[in-house]
Amino acid sequence: MEEVTDVAFREMFARYSGGKGKNILRPSGEDIFSDRKNIRFSTGSNIKIFNSFVMFTEFVNVDGLLHPEGYEKLKIDLEFTEIQRPIVAQLWGTSPEKFYLAAQLVAKKGFDGIDINMGCPQDKEIGIGACAALIRNPSLAKEIIAATRRGASGLPVSVKTRLGYSKVEEMEEWIGFLLECNLSAITIHARTKQEKSKAPAHWEKIKEAVEIRDKTQGTRHKSTRTLIIGNGDIKSYQEGLNRIAQTGCDGVMVGRGAFGHPWFFRADNYQPTVKERLAVMLKHAELFNQLLGEQKSFVLMRKHFKAYASGFDGAHELRHQLLQTKSLAEARQITEEFMSKVAF
Repeated sequence: MEEVTDVAFREMFARYSGGKGKNILRPSGEDIFSDRKNIRFSTGSNIKIFNSFVMFTEFVNVDGLLHPEGYEKLKIDLEFTEIQRPIVAQLWGTSPEKFYLAAQLVAKKGFDGIDINMGCPQDKEIGIGACAALIRNPSLAKEIIAATRRGASGLPVSVKTRLGYSKVEEMEEWIGFLLECNLSAITIHARTKQEKSKAPAHWEKIKEAVEIRDKTQGTRHKSTRTLIIGNGDIKSYQEGLNRIAQTGCDGVMVGRGAFGHPWFFRADNYQPTVKERLAVMLKHAELFNQLLGEQKSFVLMRKHFKAYASGFDGAHELRHQLLQTKSLAEARQITEEFMSKVAF
């Protein structure tokens, strides 16, 4: 998600849900990474699978990535730490040639996979024929997939998409087409482009997509079949497991449901105290400031403050104050004052 799944956001999940499903905090609550003065970004050597979940970067435009000035601005979106593995770079655009070159760049950076965004419904991207607009341009979509695969140096290539452009009934033809492209995985947001995020997710269509996959690729070994990943309205780890059981899909992708809850992917359904939640919120803000403060506005943290400061007595007042902040110092002062006045 643009301006959400940055390196600081992902690092929080790696720290609090990571380690292949285990919490990587010591029993005392001490952060085992607190003594790391400088987080080392990966250079692509010796890939190590650290987590039981996969993380994706913000979606990065291939045109900008291949322009000298654009690259200087966008390269921060492709930085990650080793404990964030497996990590997939998500790309968007319309030029097969640029996807080919961008895939080469991504492979050299040491990513574990490349995902092509064919699902974003925003007008800016749709207006230039990118993202969800590709649902109506399968010939170009096919060229982009093929070009990305050529440049990927053997990395898995996947597509994030939607059920269709304007009707859920478009799903059978569109997903059937993508299955012919021999992708490693297809993540399906269970809504159409027109629905954006306004309608309830149509999870019954994810089940249909799995049935289409099994029918068309049933003779292939399971290890070579295209994975079907469902997406939409997942609010908890257990709900994700339930959706997998109900639909037969191979996994779920979680977006908004994980905001403010870096413990989301812990299998033990860990629920932090309010004090711990707010302390971790400040750690997130500190990490954002450390890693991204020179490139991005601290105001971007507000959407995370809104999620962290929710569901407890006094949250509304605290949230209102945090949504006015423009610096780490302001956020820390407001939060520490709140914590000093409230009995937990």
